[in-house]
Parts: sequence; C-alpha cells; structure tokens
Amino acid sequence: MQKKVTIIGGGIIGLSTAYFLQKEGCEVTIIDRSNMDSGASYSNAGYICPSHFIPLAAPGIVRSGLRWMLDASSPLYIKPSLNSDFLKWAWAFNKSATSSHVQKNAIHLRDFTEFSQQLFQSIKYDEQFSFHYDKKGLLMLCQTERQLEKELEILTMANSLSVHAKEISKAELKILEPSVEINGVGGVYFENDHHSTPSDFMNQLKAYLRSKGVRIFSNESVVDFMMKQGKIDSVITDKQILRSDEFVMASGSWSADLCKKLGLKLMLQAGKGYSMNTQVSTGITTPTILAEAKIAVTPMDGFTRFAGTMEIAGVNQTINRKRVEGIAKAANHYYPSIQLSEPEIEAATCGLRPLSPDGLPYIGKPQSCENMTIATGHAMLGWTLGPGTGKLVSELILNKITSLDIDIYHPNRKF
Repeated sequence: MQKKVTIIGGGIIGLSTAYFLQKEGCEVTIIDRSNMDSGASYSNAGYICPSHFIPLAAPGIVRSGLRWMLDASSPLYIKPSLNSDFLKWAWAFNKSATSSHVQKNAIHLRDFTEFSQQLFQSIKYDEQFSFHYDKKGLLMLCQTERQLEKELEILTMANSLSVHAKEISKAELKILEPSVEINGVGGVYFENDHHSTPSDFMNQLKAYLRSKGVRIFSNESVVDFMMKQGKIDSVITDKQILRSDEFVMASGSWSADLCKKLGLKLMLQAGKGYSMNTQVSTGITTPTILAEAKIAVTPMDGFTRFAGTMEIAGVNQTINRKRVEGIAKAANHYYPSIQLSEPEIEAATCGLRPLSPDGLPYIGKPQSCENMTIATGHAMLGWTLGPGTGKLVSELILNKITSLDIDIYHPNRKF
C-alpha cells in the first residue's frame, strides 16, 4: 500500500484522481457533500476540447461583462457585490485579461487538453468501459460576419499551435449538418475535438472505483481539519473523522471556503452554468458552439444537450428562469426547426464551475500545508481536464516527475 489518501470532492477531478491513485496501490477515500449525481460534472457540455486553449481571462471579457451586467439573460452575468473576496478576485481577473496572458498560456492549455484527451481514451480502452465517446470535432457557428472575423482570428492562432481547424462556409454548413436547418453565415471547425455523455462516464467510473475498494462517502460534508506539526492529521466531517497520509482538495466552487479552515487563501468564484436536454431527434450530429450566444450544443447518448451562460453570483444553485429561457431562444434562433418544450425548460439543471482570476486551474501543494494537494479552479475546462488533472495530482502525491510542467498552475502563484 503506497499511501492513504482522502479526496475531498467527488466530481470529475476527484474521481479521476482516485482512479490513478488506486492504480498505484494507494488506499483511497472520497468524500462529497452531494449525492454525486448532479452538478457541473453531470450537467456540462461533455466536450474534450483542445480548441479551448484561450483562458477565460482574455481581452474584451471584462468589457463584455460590464455591458451585459444588467441583462439577466446575457451570456455572462456578474452580480455586483461588495464582498471582499469577490472584489479581490475581480481586480485580479481584470489584471489577467490581457493579450500577453493569452499568448503565454495558450500553449500550456493546448498541451494539457491534449494530454487529458488521450487519458480519456486510454481509460475507456484499458477498463473496457462502454461510456459514450465520439470524435466529431467542434463547430463554432456564427450568425454575423463580425463574429466570424473574431473566430477566424482564433483560427489563425489555433493553426500556429497545431490545433487543426478550418473555416466552414455557409454552403459547407449544409454538408456538415444535412439533417437540420441552420441560421448562420459560416463558422470555424476544429477537427480534433471529442465529446462524451458525462453521466455515462461518471457512473461507470464510480462503479469501477467501488469495485477496486475505493471508499466513497456521499452526502457528507467536511466541517474542519485537525493539524499536527504543520500537516493535516485528519479531516472532520459531519459524520466521522478520517485520518490519511495525504489529502486532495477537489471540491470545485466550495474549495475556497474549505481552504480557509486551513488558513489558505484561494481566490475562487463560482460560475454557474445551465443545461437542458431534449430527447426529440434534432438532426444535429456535430458538437457546436453558437458563437454569439455562447451556447454549447452536444449530441449525446440518446438526447441533445443545450448548455451555457456564465453567472457569477456566489455559491448558489438557484435556477434563473430568464437565463434558461435565453438558452432555449438561442437554440431556436440558430436552428429554426428546434423548439425546446416547456417541460424540457422546466427540467433545466445547473452546475457551479470554479473560476480562478486568471482562468487557469490550481494544481499543486500550497507552501503552508505539505500534505494537501489543491486541484480546482478549472472554469469551463473541468470536464476536458479531469483525467489529466487526476494523473498530475497522483504523480505529485507519489513524488514522481509530473507528465506536464505544472508550475503555472501552482496555488501560491501571484496575480
């Protein structure tokens, strides 16, 4: 038995970390505050996408956020707040949203996404899992020439990074998607993006981990930590005390508050996203982002998912009806033959995505706590980077050389 490890958080990051640690002979326990059947790891768009090499903190995002602040149905909504943690985060986010930041980190995100994509496939092959996984690429669909120009600028950058992409004309849209009416002028098609059905993967991975002896405690909240000589000795939940050699903080948007109990200040805000499904045949076969509306459309295992928006309004899981209706209207605007029903809109779900100020995840051991590894802050890339993060965290815990250079993701980095 190599090490005894307790992972706080049972989303895609926590389960992936458990997978690689148990492969190395570690005794692994997972604690999660939820029932582990909903939230960001289940309601996301299912993309495994090297195309997403631009961090959330990018030029123009702050200006757009201010413009959209009073529009409850806009792609990005930031609720004004005088909370000191939010104000510090917002200041750091604004500082990070520069062209130099994008240029510096695009290659790192490209490498990370490709690394994680390979691990998704190896997990499926090695364990003979049957979860839905497809390689159909990703279309950035534009309705205006102005938006298409923006996407073509990203296309140029993508090709410079060897992220294979090409322009798609209006006529070619019909060839790519012959079975659905599309209202668009063209777009950009990323050839090497993949997609999946999140619940398929999560449910099979949970069953696998249990079969390998990983203990999973759901509906159990961490309330405190016991320290001994600068290290965590045990974690105290509302039901028990668990001692371990190593601990992993993979609690997504709840990580910052838990880190405060250890005296760690982690800049993090929750970004709520919504999704809804239709089992009515849409004819859509290619994962697509509706570029102006920032809505993701994914053909999944037996249904089509429409997901999107970014609502920064604290840790809450309240469904904002206007934002859900905005997704439904956008779907119909781009696909005139698709009309999401009232029951489908009513069944919308949400998930909270943990946002760091610079749009990069936190991965590493904070200087003040040598047996805690932080693994959070992945923003919209949590699903894409899940297996990759799990592998890197397992390598850190077992004192191995990491597969990627992770210095830029260190939780003590300066903003």
